[in-house]
Amino acid sequence: MAIIKIKNQAIDLDAAEIPNLPASKITSGTFTDARIADLAAAKLTGTIATARLGSGTASNTTFLRGDQSYQTLSEFNDDKLVNDISTLALHQATNNNSAKYNLTNSNVDVYQDSSAITNLVNCARDSSEYISTVYTGVGPFANDSNTIMLLHMDNNVTDSSSNGITVTNNNSATFDSSTKKVGTHSIFLNGSNQYLSTPGMQGASGSVAAPSTGNYTFEGWYKFYEAQVTGADRLYAIGNNGTPASGGTPMLSIGYNNTTQINYWGSVGSVNHNFVAPTKDTEWHHYATMRTSGTTYTYIDGVQKDNTTNFDDSTLLHDGTIFIGVRSSTAGEYVYGYVDEIRYSNTARYTTGSNGTTQFTPNLITANNATGNYESTAQTANVSVNKISGVVTYTNTSGTNTLNTDIILQVSADNGSNWTNATLTPAGSFSSGVLQAVTNDISVTAGTQLKYKIFFANQASGSKVARINGVSLSY
Repeated sequence: MAIIKIKNQAIDLDAAEIPNLPASKITSGTFTDARIADLAAAKLTGTIATARLGSGTASNTTFLRGDQSYQTLSEFNDDKLVNDISTLALHQATNNNSAKYNLTNSNVDVYQDSSAITNLVNCARDSSEYISTVYTGVGPFANDSNTIMLLHMDNNVTDSSSNGITVTNNNSATFDSSTKKVGTHSIFLNGSNQYLSTPGMQGASGSVAAPSTGNYTFEGWYKFYEAQVTGADRLYAIGNNGTPASGGTPMLSIGYNNTTQINYWGSVGSVNHNFVAPTKDTEWHHYATMRTSGTTYTYIDGVQKDNTTNFDDSTLLHDGTIFIGVRSSTAGEYVYGYVDEIRYSNTARYTTGSNGTTQFTPNLITANNATGNYESTAQTANVSVNKISGVVTYTNTSGTNTLNTDIILQVSADNGSNWTNATLTPAGSFSSGVLQAVTNDISVTAGTQLKYKIFFANQASGSKVARINGVSLSY
């Protein structure tokens, strides 16, 4: 039997319980007897008085320290870490010249191209890799005294020139508001039976002074749905409404024969002329055919690609029916893709030079909008998301833009069905001349399709201009 005495009170260490000791019997000091360590947990019963545990209450977030004080555990705040990761991703995407840079649970857009953007309203992506409402870029053509026909394709095929030419939408091609070059819509041709056409504009039944001789320019924007070519894709054709000089209907058509070769084709005498063009892809490109002084020139994105005298006035007359997206109503060779902003003029609008040289920038305008907005394409998360954090990099080109007033960020996790306003907070400089703002843990309607939307306000050239350089979302 092991017996110890504390202040003359005997304690049997082999007993089932240690008897209660009054507080007056316990004095300060340290038990040094090694036998105390032999006490098994089973030998300790009862409840230790709260007074012996210090002042406080233990819980799943509060613990008792060795000095009998209570310490509350705070949830770890990872906001700064999340922002640092997003900022690092923005730097990485910028340095790698990547338009869209994806990490696990992070998505970055730095606008090297337009692949990550949709629904641009009164703003544009500049080739210097930013988005602004005050910019120099592509815009709609304006009607002038040399315009024979002008089609903006803004949900209709109405001729916006002073001639009011009737344009027929054959087999009801649809209009698309999400894929367009300028304005609000483009028209989508299905590649099998849809095309646009006009009646004869001169001759026996026509009245418009289209250029039967002399100079002309036909131009427009095309975006192929796929890069492959089945047969040929005819961008446009210009025919003669009068009696042909010899056999067939005089007509000049131009389009792709394969992914790299553009072909002029003339129905009188089956005149053909081929030249190599940029490889056909699914981006927007501007195509223009221009005749001046008996020579026909072709431009792609303002770069002169070819010139030929095979299609001068004595061979073909360009004053009749116009076909867009097909060679003719019977010959086929349909375009599969989008068409926007078509203009036909009775003048040579562009300069000429050597092939391979840039002659102009298509539809170049200076836009100055006080407001505008744009939306990103969706990023698919690996699990359902109900909170989003973000970093926005921006530049004060003019004046000082106020966050959440002049630059507003909205986020969504359900593909834009529900949007939530984010509160942006200044976070210092991102790089030389570029600032950054952050927002943390925005509660959103749960989903897996993440998007963001930027709104501009109070923009004015020379006084207040914001450029958005990049956006990173973490989730």
